Amino acid sequence: MIVPDIKNWTWVLERPCAECGFDAEAIAYASVPERTLDSAARIGAALTRSGARSRPDDATWSVLEYGAHVRDVCRIFDTRLALIRAGDGVAPPTFENWDQDATAVADRYGEQDPATVAGELAVAAETVAAAFAAVPADSLGLRGARSDGSLFTVTSLARYFLHDLVHHVHDVRG
Repeated sequence: MIVPDIKNWTWVLERPCAECGFDAEAIAYASVPERTLDSAARIGAALTRSGARSRPDDATWSVLEYGAHVRDVCRIFDTRLALIRAGDGVAPPTFENWDQDATAVADRYGEQDPATVAGELAVAAETVAAAFAAVPADSLGLRGARSDGSLFTVTSLARYFLHDLVHHVHDVRG
């Protein structure tokens, strides 16, 4: 059984991730779009493997489930970035809560078609990469807030988002 992830992963903005090696402070904002596309391509390639539907054990998602999750992460962060950019620059907009584990169950990630997920992931990654690339330098300090009160600037949101992708590339490596 997959145990829901209840960790507050915002710590990855303060120190490197011991599991995947991601170091947010070493990430230049300008590299986020390219690294987004690279990570999505790597996960997309993993989705073509013959065992993409199989879980390595009962407590770990399959490549397919990770691929569907990353597709949705791209979509969610595209929405969050748009909220920040549409805000007034004074009061940070609050992001709608997203329960990734409930979404995985409700959307039946493990029953989706790997080729379809790969295509949707590529489109979602291209969309969010273009959105991050389109932010002018003078808007990188605009802020948004998660429902738990965690504050993000455009830059920290981009780094937090990118960690999710890089971490899941680490998870699906074969």
